[in-house]
Amino acid sequence: GNTVVGNDVWIGQKAVILPGVKIGDGAIIGAYAVVAKDIPPYTVAVGNPARVVKKRYSDKVIKHLLKIKWWNWSNKKIKANLKVLTEGNEKDILKLR
Repeated sequence: GNTVVGNDVWIGQKAVILPGVKIGDGAIIGAYAVVAKDIPPYTVAVGNPARVVKKRYSDKVIKHLLKIKWWNWSNKKIKANLKVLTEGNEKDILKLR
């Protein structure tokens, strides 16, 4: 099957992603992880086999980030909002449009 890696994903060194797996937007895959199952958006997965150990944000913020799809913004808009996007303050992230 097709392997799909979403937007805003970080994959650690020597991680293995098996065929047919979908890694959701904003996910983090730890170094040396072996990903055999789909990984939900904005979660952190580690280990062999990889398992989700935590969410990066609350469900409300994850839903908002998936809705606004900031990775499709213009470079100018991203630069204008870079501090909010990189600091991870949930209150400020929910204000992004």
